[in-house]
Amino acid sequence: MPDHPSALGRWEQRWHPLRREWVVYCAHRNTRPWSGERGGGGKTSPAYDAKCYLCPRNTRAQGHVNPDYRDVFVFDNDYPVVGAEAPEIPGAWNARPLYRRERAAGLARVVCFDPRHNVTLSEMKLAGVVRVMDAWRSQVRELAAAPGISFALIFENKGEMVGVSSPHPHCQIYATGFTFKHIEMELEAVAEHRRERAGNLFAAILEEERRDGTRIVAENEHAIAFLPFFARWSYETWIFPKKRRATLAELDDQEVAGLAALYQEVTRRLDLVEGSSFPYVMSLYQAPLKGGAYGDYHLHFVFLPPLRSPGLKKFPAGPEIGGGNFMSDTLPEDKARELRSVDLPSFKEAP
Repeated sequence: MPDHPSALGRWEQRWHPLRREWVVYCAHRNTRPWSGERGGGGKTSPAYDAKCYLCPRNTRAQGHVNPDYRDVFVFDNDYPVVGAEAPEIPGAWNARPLYRRERAAGLARVVCFDPRHNVTLSEMKLAGVVRVMDAWRSQVRELAAAPGISFALIFENKGEMVGVSSPHPHCQIYATGFTFKHIEMELEAVAEHRRERAGNLFAAILEEERRDGTRIVAENEHAIAFLPFFARWSYETWIFPKKRRATLAELDDQEVAGLAALYQEVTRRLDLVEGSSFPYVMSLYQAPLKGGAYGDYHLHFVFLPPLRSPGLKKFPAGPEIGGGNFMSDTLPEDKARELRSVDLPSFKEAP
């Protein structure tokens, strides 16, 4: 078998302790020839778009008219994935042990970050980002008191590359009676770690990242951002509050402000690496809102950008979609260094 001296330290597999699976790194392959699709660039949009269903004063598809909002605007999704109007399922199906069916009950909401059509969280003034995060916290507190709701997933799809339906700055909230699978997997891993090692798994991960330091992107008094040792996506960035909080509802005002500041810094660094608005899927991982004691859980924001280098998209294929394990063409240490090295003061806020 031929030697690969250039691959030393760049060709290995790492254990993902929260997903309990292997991630394979093969960074020596990132320079291989590529003739597939490339992304990036983005389009210039106006501050107001008369055809946008999220802009102020516009009429949405179901006939609702948006108010002339000047700040964060939250409304129930006109095409909900889960909702109070979901049809009832005949009782006979509920009793089946294997092929069960239940009505898709829950709440689905849209959160518009800003009335302007052509800004993102990275371009807004920090005070606006704080108001967005405060709105998320308020929504979580409200949903925790709602009947039939036990979990709330807040997520933002940014950019055409991830299939976003509108460029207007917004995110969505899916509030359900079940816990989403990735959070459920983490809860199981945390419980297993507690049983076997009598410690907190999140605390152990944060300790390792601080000890190593090479994957930390930024931090402030209240929050820390890094590419985890076991990142699956090239620019996968996690943000944690420094104090363990199970859900957003538990954050105080200072923690909200600190998280908002770091959230914006991460998105700005991503934009500067790309030279334009960087696409990503962001999900808030938090504990269920009801049904147990979750003191071991530590909420975190997870950014999953689809690019493996500026303009070059990562396509999950056979190993990821078919086999279920990620193969990464880059190392977290390299991408963290790339994000740290950008000239952040050069970023220009939207007026």
